[in-house]
Amino acid sequence: MSDKLQIFRSGEVEHWTLNDPAKRNALTDEVVAALAQACERAAQDTALRFVVLQGSAGSFCAGGSLGGFAQSIGQALPAGETDPLIAMNAGFGHLLNALGALPQLLLVAVDGPAMGGGLGLVCCGDFVLATPSAVFATPEVTLGIVPAQIAPFVHRRLGDRLARQMMLSGEKLSAQQALAQGLVDEVADDLLAAVASRISTLRRAAPGAVAHTKALLFILNQASVHDLPAQAAIKFAANLRSPEAAEGLAAFAQKRKPGWAA
Repeated sequence: MSDKLQIFRSGEVEHWTLNDPAKRNALTDEVVAALAQACERAAQDTALRFVVLQGSAGSFCAGGSLGGFAQSIGQALPAGETDPLIAMNAGFGHLLNALGALPQLLLVAVDGPAMGGGLGLVCCGDFVLATPSAVFATPEVTLGIVPAQIAPFVHRRLGDRLARQMMLSGEKLSAQQALAQGLVDEVADDLLAAVASRISTLRRAAPGAVAHTKALLFILNQASVHDLPAQAAIKFAANLRSPEAAEGLAAFAQKRKPGWAA
């Protein structure tokens, strides 16, 4: 297991902590792989009832890391080649599906920013708790990028109107705004105490019944979007190779407005 994902177990509860403070717990390939491995193991663990996903050092997750995509930004794909970006991006979608399919109750505890792909992780939670300093956003379109893999999960969590407002504007939501919109279920100063209290309440639910109910919900949610990771990855790859993405990311790095917003 990667040290970028720390796992602590206490009885029937595991805390999965994203642990890359220097990158604000961004979703590097290493972190995504570690989370996928943790999901695969947990899916077979009948003694585990609760998973708490959280970040370290005052940040939940800064979003996807473009490190592996850097050489492709703004570069057209040579004719006849299969775009390697598609498989790379689809892998994150498969992770989100794995989180959503966990038989355990998944509690997401958010302190600090939950951006882009980090918001996708949030939207996989059965219950989401946050501190007053939590901030949520899908800034992809402001960078000229498509929020490809997270789109169905944000849509599922918020519904069409609010998901559109969030993903098409890139605006940030405070913890209280996220609570009012249903993205967050509880805001608490003491996040660990709130998580412990919520778990205590949720122990009333039989683990087998929970697992079967979640499986039914997963089937309902996947019925019309079973191939969405692949479709979303194609759109992501095409967009990332466009001049628009190159301009948006350059503008962000240079702390200026992109050409379309000037």
